Amino acid sequence: MKNFDTVIFDLDGTLLDTLDDLAGSVNNALEKYGFPCRTRDEVRRFVGNGVERLVTLCVPGGAANEKYQDCLADFKRHYSENMRNRTAPYDGIPALLRRLKAEGFKRAVVSNKFDAAVKALCRDYFGEDIELAIGESKETARKPAPDTALKALRELGSVPARTVYVGDSEVDAETARNAGLVFIGVTWGFRDRELLEQKGADFVIDRPEELFQILRLP
Repeated sequence: MKNFDTVIFDLDGTLLDTLDDLAGSVNNALEKYGFPCRTRDEVRRFVGNGVERLVTLCVPGGAANEKYQDCLADFKRHYSENMRNRTAPYDGIPALLRRLKAEGFKRAVVSNKFDAAVKALCRDYFGEDIELAIGESKETARKPAPDTALKALRELGSVPARTVYVGDSEVDAETARNAGLVFIGVTWGFRDRELLEQKGADFVIDRPEELFQILRLP
């Protein structure tokens, strides 16, 4: 018998490398309003708490800047039209998802990216290999609140004791803890092993295929 039967994934930095498209859309909006552009590494550090937080950290003065709302709207528009330019699954992810499906695991994505983008990206890159995709919306508190993860469990008919949460950031670690889930940190995303271990990851993996060693634990 499998110890776990459900896997919830973060999206950005876990399943998809979205950094270049995020940085491109951020800098497109910043340039439009005369703000200095951000480096790829800066955007990497800022990702994880949703697009509003990303833009807040990128705009000089943050949300208090009189151009903040315009910049946020331009970012969302540009990103919606350009989010597939350079985005791609990390090596080994498509094979991992296919195998999870073949072996009967329930599979969901929970992300702080806005809901329409999460659903579109999961549909376009993974099709039926992801059963359920949930992004940020006004109806549900975003991560690290447990609401979206618990919503995924309800819709999948799963329970916390048989679910693992896979992600790449401190936000994911807190989300898993708040939802009562085992947290598996991944090192190929936007944060490093040291941070994931500091945040209390139950396991840390360097390659997607290592996930099965954990899922098969007695």
